[in-house]
Amino acid sequence: MGVALTATALVFTLSAPALAKEAMDVADLVETQGPAVVNISTTRLVKHGAEGFPFAVPDDEAMQEFFRRFFPPGVPGHGPEQEIPARGTGSGFIVSNDGYILTNAHVVRGADEVEVKLIDKRKFSARVVGSDSRTDVAVIKITANNLPAVKLGDPARLRVGEAVAAIGSPFGFENSVTAGIVSAKGRSLPSESYVPYIQTDVPINPGNSGGPLFNMKGEVIGINSQIYSRSGGYQGVSFAIPIDVAMEVAEQLKSGGKVSRGWLGVVVQEVTADLAESFGMDRPRGALIAQVQADSPAARAGLQAADVIFMFDGKPVENSGDLPRMVGMTKPGTKIPLQVWRRGKVQKLAVVLGELPGEELPAGNSGKTYSRGGLALSELTADQRRELGIDHGLLVEEVRGDAVRAGIRVGDVILAVNNGKVPTVEAFRKAIAAVPKGKSAALLVRRGEGSLYIPLKISGE
Repeated sequence: MGVALTATALVFTLSAPALAKEAMDVADLVETQGPAVVNISTTRLVKHGAEGFPFAVPDDEAMQEFFRRFFPPGVPGHGPEQEIPARGTGSGFIVSNDGYILTNAHVVRGADEVEVKLIDKRKFSARVVGSDSRTDVAVIKITANNLPAVKLGDPARLRVGEAVAAIGSPFGFENSVTAGIVSAKGRSLPSESYVPYIQTDVPINPGNSGGPLFNMKGEVIGINSQIYSRSGGYQGVSFAIPIDVAMEVAEQLKSGGKVSRGWLGVVVQEVTADLAESFGMDRPRGALIAQVQADSPAARAGLQAADVIFMFDGKPVENSGDLPRMVGMTKPGTKIPLQVWRRGKVQKLAVVLGELPGEELPAGNSGKTYSRGGLALSELTADQRRELGIDHGLLVEEVRGDAVRAGIRVGDVILAVNNGKVPTVEAFRKAIAAVPKGKSAALLVRRGEGSLYIPLKISGE
């Protein structure tokens, strides 16, 4: 027995250093990777006054009198319309040392200003490069170099039960660390078709959104995005976007400002055991086509309702939720081989994917098209021109980046660029396109009852 105990002890002594090379404890992880995690603060200007508070005024007469006495500008019909800042917080992490940061799209959605704070207390104004609501991924950029960046891991190698940790700003408490394990992989959530979520029991709360999920090698394997809760707070179930999915989206946002996805044009449902038996299948698998959209790639390829897609581009489709992700992550225009189960037999088809319609454009806040300089504009209607007493003008609908820094506001009306009238959005685009990077354009802006010139500096970031 003494020999056996000695041998066992020897085995553990030899194995421990090998394990140490693979994994680190949470304290080491925070020390080495924590500097690349950032806190994000957003500001959005909310109108109130003529149209009311940004929250509901109670119907109770006594409470309405309270609001009239103590908040007169905010009660409908009392005082001029004003703008108040609505603030939000979230998390993110630096993925390249020249200032690119990943976070959640919902963290920066609708923000007029985005501020990034590093662990060393430095603060930067950030530009929203782009965001994608379908995966809830956003890329923002700060002007800095030699920044600490995270190491990226491979979610495919992640095992259920593996230890993981998160760093973020729950409820605004900066650089908070929590830990847990991976509960499941490849989770599909309702109305979330493009992300195979990593489920964990890591405590996540509002403010953690956009922060990194680390494995114990100190590698980011996901972006903390959602919790399942009936109370609004953490209840033991958290979801993270796999980092490989997020990085593929991020690269498209960086290169083109939007995400281009493949489109098949079918509505699918799960194959149950009963359906599999009725279709003569050996087991439940695949994606059952419930509907083929007219004039879609699927229709042109000859796919039919009641077909079950088994294989997509040589990869098995085990569950119906697999198919939208496979199609969405494939480049439009690609010719893809399919295997389908039809009337008791496997058939081979080929489909040329289209592009999924309705994609968001840069910044992704509202699907509006942004010009160089960060302005989403629309041409004034005849009624608007008549009301303002002007013969032309462009209404500012959204602002980001350079426009936010210049002080341009939603609701402003742009009359001229460098003393040249801009009666159309296309005229504005041409005028701004002629401004060199790093130089400013003088915008004549109608604001309220008056007009003023605002210099719009084109950063070219």
